[in-house]
Amino acid sequence: MSDLKKYIENRKRIDPSFEKGFDEGYEQFKIGATLRQMRESAGLTQEELAVKLKTKKTAISRIENHAEDIKISTLERAAAALGKKLKIIFA
Repeated sequence: MSDLKKYIENRKRIDPSFEKGFDEGYEQFKIGATLRQMRESAGLTQEELAVKLKTKKTAISRIENHAEDIKISTLERAAAALGKKLKIIFA
């Protein structure tokens, strides 16, 4: 286990507020990172994806960098623009 992972696990054990904030932040990060990865795999720039979604490049950047409170309908439209389908799994 890396030093960073050890630190995170230890911090989560001793600080419940850190654990909650970390887990929420990580989930938001994964959404943005996944969208960016899909966009890049499709060979699109943020500007090109924005045109497909009839929005601005800044909106795409905001989602990719911190996907806070993103609507499911926005994710569905982005997935469709990238030739994908949105699938939500509750675990």
